[in-house]
Amino acid sequence: MSEEMIRSLSVRGVSFAYRRLRQPTRITEPVVVLGGALQGMYGWPQMEDHVGPVADVVTADLPGMGSADPLPPGPSIEVVCAAIERIIDDLDVPRINLFGFSYGAGLAYGCALRFPGRIARLALGGVPTHISDAQVELWRRASDHLVQGDVEAFATLVAQGLMCLDDRRHVARRKLAYRYVRRAMLHAARNSQHAVDSLLRGISDRPDFSGGLTGVPTLVFSGEHDTVTSPARQRDFAATIPGSRFLTIPDADHWVVLERPQEVADLAARFFTDGSLSSAPCLAPVVREEPSPAGTACA
Repeated sequence: MSEEMIRSLSVRGVSFAYRRLRQPTRITEPVVVLGGALQGMYGWPQMEDHVGPVADVVTADLPGMGSADPLPPGPSIEVVCAAIERIIDDLDVPRINLFGFSYGAGLAYGCALRFPGRIARLALGGVPTHISDAQVELWRRASDHLVQGDVEAFATLVAQGLMCLDDRRHVARRKLAYRYVRRAMLHAARNSQHAVDSLLRGISDRPDFSGGLTGVPTLVFSGEHDTVTSPARQRDFAATIPGSRFLTIPDADHWVVLERPQEVADLAARFFTDGSLSSAPCLAPVVREEPSPAGTACA
């Protein structure tokens, strides 16, 4: 049975916290999980269930997120990566396994570039290697709604902008994922002091994805209908990392961690324990559901 521990830390004058679920029978390095710009330390139950049996699972309210202090003005990735390295130090381990999804994939990759010797294995999902001008404009419109206090319009726009709503493309649990994302955006807008800054950071403060990482075993995975960054672009990014693996997960869009949560967590557990990926359940299609309501088309 895992034991929960929450630790408060600070870096460069900014306070933040992380949560560690200790696994007494762990067989690999701790798995640090980094998610979207508005996700905090309690948003990863599927990882706790599937990765928890083999490793300590570590989640965080990083600077500028959740309950942490706000970030100072200007580029923030250096501060956030320094906070992640501070967590590694506090865990008192030489290396960690690092899982990054969406905005968190950019953070994880930035950490691997800065201190590759501290990363045993790197798993990146929904990597935002390319953001179009249309997407930037959508996020700015969403932030305008938020500044004006129209949280309903904000949540709807963000949910639609992060998902494939084209009924011609099958996405598992599409309705459920849409409701969850929209509800999460509403909660963040009403309760987070960082919502606007986090949204803008997600489109402006990103690492250079052009290459340069070596010596870190890396897995990159994408939903086959990802409309934030296409699987082809993510495959091209993976090709810049020597020896990396790239997998496309069927019946999912950018929110693959919601639409196929158990399968993604199983994939992570396999990768972080050097298990076989070829038979991972996430690589098989799922039973089709009833059609979802018509929505915006995939890009």
